[in-house]
Amino acid sequence: MTDSPIRLLLADDHPVVRAGLRAVLETEPGLTVVGEAATAEDAITRAAQGDIDVVLMDLQFGKGMGGAEATARITARPGAPRVLIVTTYDSDADTLPAIEAGATGYLLKDAPPEDLAAAVRTAAAGRTTLAPTVADRLMNRLRTPATALTRRETEVLALVAEGLSNQMIGQRLHLTEGTVKSHLARIYTKLGTDSRTAAVATATRLGFIRR
Repeated sequence: MTDSPIRLLLADDHPVVRAGLRAVLETEPGLTVVGEAATAEDAITRAAQGDIDVVLMDLQFGKGMGGAEATARITARPGAPRVLIVTTYDSDADTLPAIEAGATGYLLKDAPPEDLAAAVRTAAAGRTTLAPTVADRLMNRLRTPATALTRRETEVLALVAEGLSNQMIGQRLHLTEGTVKSHLARIYTKLGTDSRTAAVATATRLGFIRR
């Protein structure tokens, strides 16, 4: 009796990337691509159909929902497939939210094909694969936890960097203005800053947010 193949969903907004992933993965024994999604929303819907073992998820989908939020929604369901992030981004602003959201692994798009296939198999087994640069960043973050921003704090600060007011941030994230102010106060304390401009500058330098 042969083992069932690992069933994959490719979630990326670039057709060329999806085609490249499919070409690499379908040459591997025991792997089969059963679906593709061009938006994070489509990935959530497709992943819920019950015939996916591993979702290969990009982080950026144009103007729509991001891959980290999609990962959180996919992995929140009972019996959810594993999510393996495959992206070009390795900053803390990208890696930490995705891993907090429940991603099983995190790989960069320039990884060799054999690493990609191995990461898929590892994810299907429920184990973690991290790109070396991502693993290094996580280790550094664990050594200096006092400065690490939470996923929500990162979201708030990213919107500050876009120039949004506290009221506008609250509307975007469905938070009260007071809650936004509380998040900012904690961000200032963690980063050792006392203004929005300084906090954005420091967080950008540390790789917490991308400008």
